[in-house]
Amino acid sequence: MTTQTSDSWSTKRLSAALGAEVTGIRLNTADPEDIQRVQALLLEHQVLFFPGQNLSVDDHVTLGRHFGVLENHPNLGKDEQTPASIFRLTASKGGIADEWHTDITFQTQPAKMSVLNMVQCPEVGGDTMWTNLYLAYEALSEPMQRLCRSLSALHDAHPHNHPEQTAIHPVVRVHPETGRAALYVNEHFTRRIVEMSASESDMLLTYLTRFIASPRFTIRYQWQPGTICMWDNRCTQHFVLNDFEGERVIERVTIMGDVVQPFEASTLAPFVREGALSATSRHDRQLYFHLNPKP
Repeated sequence: MTTQTSDSWSTKRLSAALGAEVTGIRLNTADPEDIQRVQALLLEHQVLFFPGQNLSVDDHVTLGRHFGVLENHPNLGKDEQTPASIFRLTASKGGIADEWHTDITFQTQPAKMSVLNMVQCPEVGGDTMWTNLYLAYEALSEPMQRLCRSLSALHDAHPHNHPEQTAIHPVVRVHPETGRAALYVNEHFTRRIVEMSASESDMLLTYLTRFIASPRFTIRYQWQPGTICMWDNRCTQHFVLNDFEGERVIERVTIMGDVVQPFEASTLAPFVREGALSATSRHDRQLYFHLNPKP
């Protein structure tokens, strides 16, 4: 379905779950009123695609700054030819993000949103998928929703070779602008349910991360060079299909968010084994050191 959002804009929904393609706007000349409209569309659709923009690096950075403070990527490599706030990744030199994830959840204040410029892509393959974390939460049974609302999870940067970088976030967060509940665990960065034993945590996280990836919650987008994409990291996850040959070049800016708030307060205590070290207590060490940092 395509709808007119202004005299020149049109918005086309791309799946029942989330995602829309927006045409009729030039992002390099967007004024404050345009940015407000984009923000409203992003809250509605969670991920937006703007084909045919072909922004310069400077235009890309300027666009990102309309939405908040930009942050350099904390761990991944820097391209010296681009500004510090631009994260550039080429398929021949870097990894492919082929695990479901929300960006940098191992930080206390994870990304609010991301703005990606598809500089170069293969004719076929290398699509990106997103999933709707509102719908994933709402599709759980009421007992499972209640359980998840009472829990928190430990996230780390182990995929970036920094397991010491950790943060704890609620399993169900509240979106600060829409007020809706969203599942907030992912297979890439989430290590442990804080209030459960390691074996209990493994079972629940395995279920939740697979459930989040259910096709009914997702969209798959086929790229064209020059497309700008924006997504809300507070209520989505994404996944790159590693099914292509040739060069795939993206440039991304990340807008930082605020402290993740639980949808519902919990009084449960963390589960950490006490007493002498044992073979099984190794599963609790990372959580123990997060809760008891060295001075």
